[in-house]
Amino acid sequence: MNRRIVIWLLTVLLTTVSLAEAQQPAKIPRIGYVSGTGDPSNPGPYVEAFRQGLRDLGHIDGKNIVIEYRGAEGNLARVPGLVNELVQLKVDVLVVPIRSAILAAKHATKTIPIVMVSGGDPVATGLIDSLARPGGNITGLSTLSRELIGKRLELLTEVVPRLSRVGVLQNQDEQTAPDNFKEHETAARALKIQLQSLEVRGLNPDIEGAFQAAAKGRANALITVTSAPLFLQRKRIADLAIKNRLPSMYQGSDWVESGGLMSYSTNDLEAFRRAAYYVDKILKGTKPTDLPVEQPTKFELVINLKTAKALGLTIPPLVLMRAGKVIK
Repeated sequence: MNRRIVIWLLTVLLTTVSLAEAQQPAKIPRIGYVSGTGDPSNPGPYVEAFRQGLRDLGHIDGKNIVIEYRGAEGNLARVPGLVNELVQLKVDVLVVPIRSAILAAKHATKTIPIVMVSGGDPVATGLIDSLARPGGNITGLSTLSRELIGKRLELLTEVVPRLSRVGVLQNQDEQTAPDNFKEHETAARALKIQLQSLEVRGLNPDIEGAFQAAAKGRANALITVTSAPLFLQRKRIADLAIKNRLPSMYQGSDWVESGGLMSYSTNDLEAFRRAAYYVDKILKGTKPTDLPVEQPTKFELVINLKTAKALGLTIPPLVLMRAGKVIK
């Protein structure tokens, strides 16, 4: 065969292959997200904060990334199955904002990068090796929610005159419930406050029964420990706290916006926006073990003055001055 014809044929072949490769669509990264409370029609404010964080970094859901969202709708028994479903889809990153999902993800995959938003100490609970070098495939943020128990009780003593007995409302289905109550007891002893355990269970917790128990036990304030079933009932809990004239303290601003009296925590929306930073780094090739786990350095006191007025409480000026947000 004529040498020129051979060269021409090779050139045509290489050009055809190059054009075919160029026409193939680029792989769009898929991000798996498991929520304990949301549903497909209403993922919730934390998911939107996460999406906003991604948009700020140039990642647009449905355009150059896809978020595979799964919500347990308060039923935490569904969480391992939802995590496994996303693992089977071979998503590029898993985002897990609740302890049960973090544990399920840790057991389900050793290869897919996991970005957590953890309320507890991830080192003490064995999720990671250290904050600086997490090890394995898990990184993300720790919001130190449980480490703020003492400060929440202290704030209640500053706001509620002659505070002596606090009801602790929590879901006993949570694995961490016993340890959580012990930590409240330790902090309460230092402040010479008695605690009353207000235990509920299931997807439809007996909130009214818990408040009846609080009244019988003569509690004069309330702390609610966040869990998926209780979070879905936050408006009802806030209303019952006002009805029973119980000043209430919570672990996030959403509760106060629903009518609760106070919260003291990290800025949760900011934490979920920050989780997008970790996803961005991982999608660009950084290994989870090379991304230190962050802990907050600032915390936010949120106060609902409308609720304080309904309870007949006057918030001390020094406490108001420390509030990052006041709802009037």
